[in-house]
Amino acid sequence: MDQQSILEAVRAFVCREFSGEGTGHDFFHLERVVKTAVRIANREHADLFLTELAAWLHDVGDHKLNNGVDKSAEQITAILKELNVPVDIISNVITIVSQVSFSKGKTAESIEAKIVQDADRLDAIGAIGLARVFAFGGSKQREIYNPKHPDQTTIQHFYDKLLKLKDLMHTETARQIALERHVYLESFLKRFYDEWNGEA
Repeated sequence: MDQQSILEAVRAFVCREFSGEGTGHDFFHLERVVKTAVRIANREHADLFLTELAAWLHDVGDHKLNNGVDKSAEQITAILKELNVPVDIISNVITIVSQVSFSKGKTAESIEAKIVQDADRLDAIGAIGLARVFAFGGSKQREIYNPKHPDQTTIQHFYDKLLKLKDLMHTETARQIALERHVYLESFLKRFYDEWNGEA
């Protein structure tokens, strides 16, 4: 099977598996990450096939979507073996995927891993990132905000993760995109607190 056919088959698989997912890790999230990763990979002269393949698969088997149990390596291996993907490429994809997640705290080593991680993080900030964080918070029954217990709310996630992402980008392309999206997050938070306090 040629590379394009493999990518099309993987896209079809994640479309079936992730369509309608309600935490913000749906098929369209994967599609946006792929588009951004390919855009960055073209500028950074990375392996386009490996980058796109890992981007499509970066949430497959993720612990966030499997009750805290990470099944990414086994599920990705099963999918790619069925498509007769070479063992070395499967190994590279699993390594990249293992390094993408913010919560796992691992360092992205290859340029392809850095690009997929950048693309995934970019989807967590800006206007779409805003929508996703509240979708995820709602799926976990978290309050939007509570001044008495702010650390247990969705707004706290801005401080725990989203506002940190701008400074964690690896590639120059991602840093440029992140800067604009970060400013958008800051302006949202200012408006949010103004409205919360009856000042706007």
